Amino acid sequence: MARTKILVVEDDAPIRRGLVDALRFAGYEVEECATGDGAVEAACTILPDLLLLDVILPGKEGFAILDELRASHPQMAVILLTARGAEEDRVRGLKLGADDYVVKPFSATELLARVEAVLRRSAERPSDLRELTLADRTVHLELGRVVLDDGNGYELSDLEARVLRYLAVNRGRPVDRKELLQRVWGGNAREMETRAVDMHVHRLREKLERDAANPTLIVTVRGKGYMLVQEAT
Repeated sequence: MARTKILVVEDDAPIRRGLVDALRFAGYEVEECATGDGAVEAACTILPDLLLLDVILPGKEGFAILDELRASHPQMAVILLTARGAEEDRVRGLKLGADDYVVKPFSATELLARVEAVLRRSAERPSDLRELTLADRTVHLELGRVVLDDGNGYELSDLEARVLRYLAVNRGRPVDRKELLQRVWGGNAREMETRAVDMHVHRLREKLERDAANPTLIVTVRGKGYMLVQEAT
């Protein structure tokens, strides 16, 4: 069975060596890169299960690398590593699509726990989710369009499509409102209204369910969040 592959992009040699050694000791297959300019090519060539990406790099900075990779490989799991712990930097990283953000200095134990958590969340993600079939309709996620079996169709808003995509790549797992706010809206969930999530889920149900009042596709798991059922593949 193939081992989980991780790419470490870090210019500080001692830190990079410590990360590589800790990850290999934990059983991961690890590749490394020391510059920002080579990071995108390395990631696109290696196609790691997870990218550990330093923000401050010689050449291209981590935020720019993340932005570029999200356009070409939207499902690649990414954890940002940085000494900059300001809230605006954390929010910027999340808005660009980072799965997690670890502020230096951190312990190997903390980092490995975060790596495991991100890999666990991304384990069921398809490599390139563009379409989703739900009962008698097909959702074209990139276009934000739903097409019925009879050929008729209608549109989803950008946020509706993004909420549905996130639920789809985590289908079969309840996703709570805070996680949706962080991963879809990209902001600090503590400062945002969870009613925004409820409103968009309600709209999705109206557009996708046969009976929005009794949903069978996007269900509520009491105390845990919203879930796209496994049968919706």
